[in-house]
Amino acid sequence: MTKASDKCDVLLVGGGHNGLVCATYLARAGLKVTVLERRHVVGGAAVTEEFHPGFRNSVASYTVSLLQPRVIADLDLHAHGLRIVQRKRSNFLPLPDNRYLLTGGGETERQVAKFSRRDAERLPEYERRLEAIADVLRALALQPPPNVTDNGWWKALPELMRAGRLGKRLHALDETLRQELLDLFTISAGEYLDRWFESTPIKAVLGFDGIVGNYASPYTPGSAYVLLHHVFGEVDGVKGAWGHAIGGMGAITQAMAKAAIAAGVEIRTDAGVREVIVEKADGKPGRASGVVTESGETLRARAVVANVNPKLLYERLMSPNVVPAPTRERMANWRCGSGTLRMNVALSKSPDFSALPGEGDHLTAGIIMAPDLDYMDRAYLDAREHGWSREPIVEMLIPSTLDGTLAPPGQHVASLFCQQVQPELSGGRGWDDHRDEVADVMIATVEKYAPGFSASILGRQVLTPLDLERTFGLIGGDIFHGALSLNQLFSARPMIGQADYRGAVPGLYLCGAGTHPGGGVTGAPGHNAAKVIISDLC
Repeated sequence: MTKASDKCDVLLVGGGHNGLVCATYLARAGLKVTVLERRHVVGGAAVTEEFHPGFRNSVASYTVSLLQPRVIADLDLHAHGLRIVQRKRSNFLPLPDNRYLLTGGGETERQVAKFSRRDAERLPEYERRLEAIADVLRALALQPPPNVTDNGWWKALPELMRAGRLGKRLHALDETLRQELLDLFTISAGEYLDRWFESTPIKAVLGFDGIVGNYASPYTPGSAYVLLHHVFGEVDGVKGAWGHAIGGMGAITQAMAKAAIAAGVEIRTDAGVREVIVEKADGKPGRASGVVTESGETLRARAVVANVNPKLLYERLMSPNVVPAPTRERMANWRCGSGTLRMNVALSKSPDFSALPGEGDHLTAGIIMAPDLDYMDRAYLDAREHGWSREPIVEMLIPSTLDGTLAPPGQHVASLFCQQVQPELSGGRGWDDHRDEVADVMIATVEKYAPGFSASILGRQVLTPLDLERTFGLIGGDIFHGALSLNQLFSARPMIGQADYRGAVPGLYLCGAGTHPGGGVTGAPGHNAAKVIISDLC
């Protein structure tokens, strides 16, 4: 877009959404900022591209909810062209016996009562408790967590104060909710939902959020937190709602790019970074002082901010001899891998589901093809043994039902978020050799619920975990830049001592999803990192 000068205050590596958010805040604080993006377009995994002639779609990330209202307002994204609409229904779960569960639109309790009146009566209290806990965690999402430090009492004092404020917020929850919060951080989504409900369809709809982007069974301890993580969001002030950005997810990042440029940020595309420069002087510890681009260009700055997976930063962009040993060890054990295969398909017509034939609001929902938690458990176990599940979990969205800009009139695009698959195939096999074979399994799964679906496909784009890594830097296809497990959350994200967005060496900062509060198109890590960087540089 624009050419960077040789010297600036901040070099920001990676033009994904968190990088753009961070850069805009920094520039508005008076800092001179250059964003370096490896691809031809900014946006990271939140981009909209044509994948078949006349058909455009959100290539990787595919739905809106977690984007922080504070970020939307501060960057004035609506003034830069962003428009978000709500789904007309939340989720549609077609079942093999042609029954179905359709949530949202004020109909959820009535729909659940088709399967269990007891579950319908318990649903409001379930939602009340989750919402109360989510409110506390929403407030914590926009501030750094307490950072464990050994740099003396003066450095430790702010962290103690932050821990005290955290304790005060948690104390505001009653005893029952505090116990519930602890359980949500530690037990499985399956165990948590089994406590509340008896019918399998509602547990399938709610439990799906526990394994989204999570290479795990819904009965894996810790998966309940992943479920909670997906409750944080809101659309147009409606908490827990999901929506669609008109023009696809790329509309979000293009609006962010406009805000960044308006603030004075310089953006360079086709400018991948090969190495972060760390220099030592006068016997002092090394300091990040610039980068070397893939083209061999050397750029200098007062600070380097990495909007990439921490594992990618410390193991691929930095020489091992400048990375402290504890950080090297942590990154060797940093768990990545979403178990995800992502597909975009161009359709000649909308899918027709046996359980609910014809057009309707259910086609605007997240369509989950996985009838119960046991099915999801088997899908994970099968993937671990075979490489991919032969009866996979598929969520389909048809954004063109809400957005006529994505496909020709009368035709549609669909996003398929497919699980479970091994992030790295075992047995010496490679994803390039099995891409189409596994994609066919995913299409066949949809066909079982919507006969004629495969015949309506005009074109498809298939992104294996390896493709997601090569294209977007998502190591192992990990959409969260690191699993959302208890040992990789909050003050331990990415590691003890780096929870405040300051990296392993002076002058280095992190602002991506591998920092608190984690993954999703939120903008929160970029917002939080900017506050820390401004306090250091300004």
